[in-house]
Amino acid sequence: MRKDTPEQIARKREEIINACERLYRTMSFREITLKEIGQFTSFSRPAIYNYFETKEEIFLALFQREYDRWNEDLTVILNGNEKLSKKDLANHIANSLSGREQLLKLLSMNNYDMEANSRQELLTAFKQSYGRSMHLMRMLLEKFCPDMRVTDIRNFIYTFYPFMFGIYPYTAVTEKQRTAMKEAGIDYVYQTVYELTYSCLIRLLGE
Repeated sequence: MRKDTPEQIARKREEIINACERLYRTMSFREITLKEIGQFTSFSRPAIYNYFETKEEIFLALFQREYDRWNEDLTVILNGNEKLSKKDLANHIANSLSGREQLLKLLSMNNYDMEANSRQELLTAFKQSYGRSMHLMRMLLEKFCPDMRVTDIRNFIYTFYPFMFGIYPYTAVTEKQRTAMKEAGIDYVYQTVYELTYSCLIRLLGE
């Protein structure tokens, strides 16, 4: 049997990831199965196992791709500006996340299970993309916030990144959830991804 070329392997992996992304727009992680994913690819479901061993590995690859896309956004901010005020920097970062709903949704998942059920080399590749985002964030702060000390930057990253895990649940609210909040007597002011993120960034940057 002829083996796939690296280009063919990459193309088929991408097709599987795209199928997962398509399903994840309307279904939950628990509802999505390899069978469901296989229905949106051009090859048989058993063939998926040639590229991913578990559903979690597919989601991890999608997660990695979302970080890579956000890293591109952060790189544009870094290289496309000579000088930014802290308010402008907060605006740019908040805008970059407001367009990354899929990343925020994945962040709100139980990542422990996803990572535990993925092979080491795939987890390492994911961590490289994740680490790249933190490196770019550090570079942004060093370039545009020269008054921030090393410890300030570290504290910013160790506060903002955990904060990101909660952005999606607080901004993507269903009508059922809104009704439950109202019936529970909770007077909650709903915010957009941009509004919630910008507010947090301004406080962390000391503006």
